[in-house]
Amino acid sequence: MNFRFQNLLGAPYRGGNAVIVNNTELISPVGNRVSVTNLRDSETITLPIQSSSNITRLAASPDGVFLLTVDEKHRCLFINLRRRVVLHRISFKSAVAAVKFSPDGGYIAVATGKLVQIWRSPGFKKEFFPFELVKTFADCDDKVTALEWSPDSVYVLAGSKDLTARIFCMKKFKLGGVKIKPFMFLGHRDTVVGVFFSVDKNAGKVSRVYTVARDGYMFVWGLSGDDEEVPSPGTPERDGEGNVEGDGSVVVKKRKGFEGNEGELDKEGGYLINRKWELLKKESFGQASMKVTACDYHRGLDMLVVGFPKGVFALYQMPDFVCIHRLSISREKITTAVFNELGNWLTFGCAKLGQLLVWEWRSESYILKQQGHYFDVNCVAYSPDSQLLATGADDNKVKVWNVSSGFCFVTFSEHENAITALHFLANKNTLLSASLDGTVRAWDFFRYRNFKTYTTAEPRQFVSLTATQSGEVICAGTLDTFEIFVWDMRTGNVKDILSGHEGPVHGLAFSPTDANVLASSSWDRTVRLWDVFESKGGVETFPHTHDVLTVVYRPDGKQLACSTLEGHIHFWDPIDGVLMYTIEGRRDISGGRLMTDRRTAANSSSGKFFTTLCYSADGSYILAGGSSKYICMYDVADQVLLRKFPITHNLSLDGVLDFLNSKNMTDAGPLDLIDNDDSDVEEGIDKQTRGKLGYDLPGSMPNRGRPVVRTKCLKIAPTGRSFSAATTEGVLVYSIDDSFIFDPTDLDMDVTPEGVDAALNEEQVTKALILSLRLNEDSLIKKCIFAVNSIDIPMVASSIPNRYLERLIEVFAHLLEKCPHLEFILQWCQEICKAHGNSIQQNSQKLKPALISLQKAITRTHQDLANTCDSNECTLRYLCSKTSIENP
Repeated sequence: MNFRFQNLLGAPYRGGNAVIVNNTELISPVGNRVSVTNLRDSETITLPIQSSSNITRLAASPDGVFLLTVDEKHRCLFINLRRRVVLHRISFKSAVAAVKFSPDGGYIAVATGKLVQIWRSPGFKKEFFPFELVKTFADCDDKVTALEWSPDSVYVLAGSKDLTARIFCMKKFKLGGVKIKPFMFLGHRDTVVGVFFSVDKNAGKVSRVYTVARDGYMFVWGLSGDDEEVPSPGTPERDGEGNVEGDGSVVVKKRKGFEGNEGELDKEGGYLINRKWELLKKESFGQASMKVTACDYHRGLDMLVVGFPKGVFALYQMPDFVCIHRLSISREKITTAVFNELGNWLTFGCAKLGQLLVWEWRSESYILKQQGHYFDVNCVAYSPDSQLLATGADDNKVKVWNVSSGFCFVTFSEHENAITALHFLANKNTLLSASLDGTVRAWDFFRYRNFKTYTTAEPRQFVSLTATQSGEVICAGTLDTFEIFVWDMRTGNVKDILSGHEGPVHGLAFSPTDANVLASSSWDRTVRLWDVFESKGGVETFPHTHDVLTVVYRPDGKQLACSTLEGHIHFWDPIDGVLMYTIEGRRDISGGRLMTDRRTAANSSSGKFFTTLCYSADGSYILAGGSSKYICMYDVADQVLLRKFPITHNLSLDGVLDFLNSKNMTDAGPLDLIDNDDSDVEEGIDKQTRGKLGYDLPGSMPNRGRPVVRTKCLKIAPTGRSFSAATTEGVLVYSIDDSFIFDPTDLDMDVTPEGVDAALNEEQVTKALILSLRLNEDSLIKKCIFAVNSIDIPMVASSIPNRYLERLIEVFAHLLEKCPHLEFILQWCQEICKAHGNSIQQNSQKLKPALISLQKAITRTHQDLANTCDSNECTLRYLCSKTSIENP
């Protein structure tokens, strides 16, 4: 099966800045990946691109075509957003605190350490080294923290930890033969976290500069109004023979009362850097304890938004510093705040809560409020129609996601401890969840509420869950008493308690063909079969040499698979009770080396076993995952490894590398485990808090809270066309549907009406139809549809890319109402459903409006024909009766 990465669900926002392109597309970092949320269509996709570690900085080109990402290892990716591919790569020498595209898209400003580097944007150039370093400004005395470009892409405003801000110019200027130094904005008492240019709307020039410090103070700077000496539009110095002297810098003569051509002065670009700036205003955002954690400025509206530690943000109208809004959106600090292009939406990110919010400040309403699981996802479950995916995690929450859109539409938070198992009933409107809090809860998808809670006389910790297909009986296995509890679904009473295991029951599964038979696996090295309804207890026991970690039934019920602690997968015949065969997957599942391991990955025995198994829909192959960076796919009949899926390349996780660098190992332990952050810096405190978090979680390792890569749960969709994996990175969704794959016809530049006519003349009807769909011209689409012969409809219908189905269905709905060729259009509809039935089912929510329109058109046509046929039938009967009377 050619499964490919499709989306990432449940992964929280962990930090870094967010950007908005095309006014409605929100781009945010999710670990070492990038998530793109369409705020208009309520869809979220994750780019199939991975960075080497967690992404900390993002920057998008003004036209929204290119995206720049920088990770913790200072490695940068230059991405084509439309094609979702990496064009170029580069590594910086030190940490990058800020990165910005110039307004014209030609340059990229990068704040790396104490330097401000200006790189030429590579674009689509195919060069050996496309990044060209244009300028480097090394005037700052400490790390640069903020950057801003002037509207003309000539000046760069930089804020620094040395409590100053500076204006750098892209051009070289000299004053009396001496190069002009950048102007410094002094007076702040804390790190400058935001710098912004303000433009005079009447003159179209930069008139003010705003600098925001972390201590909650903002300075407003303006150009000096007195008649100072102003630079003139000078020319490069030349010697007596007319040759340019020195480095060709523009020499600006200082002339008092200069009244030359302002257009020439602007063209030279030296007017701003040599003018004197004065402090016009000093404003405070509130209390001294309100540190500024994020800020952004909208130049068109002249508005400033500021985020604070305790989830409070404030919106100000500049330059009068009028507070429009001051609200609290969470209890934790805001780590990113950004305007969209129109300035009507504000995006806030809270890293500690893993939450992203989009707020419309005029109507004071939320546009988006998405939050992933903050802790590891433990279990997943597909709905019977494969359209919904439920996830449960250590944060005590159950979330339900729409697989096609990637959005979470409901969150259940009634559990008081970690969620360990989920199960959808066959009616797809009921979800069961088991938790360590000692309850099994049933959730209703009509009213989105907990309508039934199943408990025991004494508190128990449930770690496994299953139910019969009819939903009459629910079974849950315990961690502490090694029992299996059986409830009646309707009454909620405990029908039976199955005892016999001597270890935690981590696996439960009902037979798909015989609802009486329940299979259970335990750490007591056995798999047991129970007759639940007859109350006979254990019917049969399958012994093993090692602890059994999980058990699953093949969909036809004729085979049972279980994994053991030695790294083997055993296949049993549940009817005859014999071992069919065994897969030795110890070498296949072996992952990377942890930082705390004293042995190499090859010699280490830890983690070399499967903790989760899942059969395919037809039972031909099985997926297996565990404490490793790989998901293994095996052929069941031949017991061979078909494919290994690497779940991540993120070096910020532990256990990704097979070999560690020995130079990072010291007498005190690995260098990565040594905390070298400054305790008096807020960012350092956050990192220390995250480090302590690792010691508090059960089962965590002493690696300063660094997550260990693993797969906790695997589920294949009932349709068999996708599967989900609950991993350390989140819920990875893989699919064999090609709806997200780039269509090669987009490479054709001759997408014109003439090109459609030319394709029709050459009898290339498939190409002509696709071109007309891309042009979205209604008349051309209909022309191409009617140009197809009836016998060619199946072939053409199967060649239509899935992305054009919605538009094509809308055209058919319109034609059914006004076109006389009824049979021809119905044949088209039938062949489209045959060829793209799986895709239509997977994307039914997105295609719902078009499908409803088509259904209405067909129903209306059917009613009209029915009335006509009934009328004709009566008329014919009358005529036949009259004929029989006249001709007895």
